[in-house]
Amino acid sequence: MESIYDFTVQKTDGTGQSLAEFEGKPLLIVNTASKCGFVKQFDELEEVYEMYKDQGLVVLGFPSDNFNNQEFDTSGEAEEFCRMNYGVTFPVYAKVDVKGDQAEPLFQYLTSQKKGMLTEGIKWNFTKFLVDRDGQVVGRFAPTTGPLKMKDAIEKLV
Repeated sequence: MESIYDFTVQKTDGTGQSLAEFEGKPLLIVNTASKCGFVKQFDELEEVYEMYKDQGLVVLGFPSDNFNNQEFDTSGEAEEFCRMNYGVTFPVYAKVDVKGDQAEPLFQYLTSQKKGMLTEGIKWNFTKFLVDRDGQVVGRFAPTTGPLKMKDAIEKLV
């Protein structure tokens, strides 16, 4: 795989979507969890999406239950929670594993491109990856970094 566009991900309705559909757009990809202490970041993720979507930015949310059982059982419940409680309008995909042997290939790729401070893998919910218009991973942000604190990095891409 040479870029993010080589991956197909699963939507909450079970159909696949090629990330090639986003070619030429900067992406902010985040693993989310509805019951995590960082859940209020959905507000900031939506705010960043609204701020920059007209310049091409797309936020992609991937619910994950890898950390302390902090996600709903089904992808549909996770998506509905995001939309109802946080007004999320950006795409939310099917629930995935983001670490371990069963990790979604997309997240295996992301973590191989931008390693974390202490580990290659994802350590917690709301790890964020910035992808440029060419499909290359150009930034990784810790769960503690709120999306609004990423504005400078995002503005370099839009």
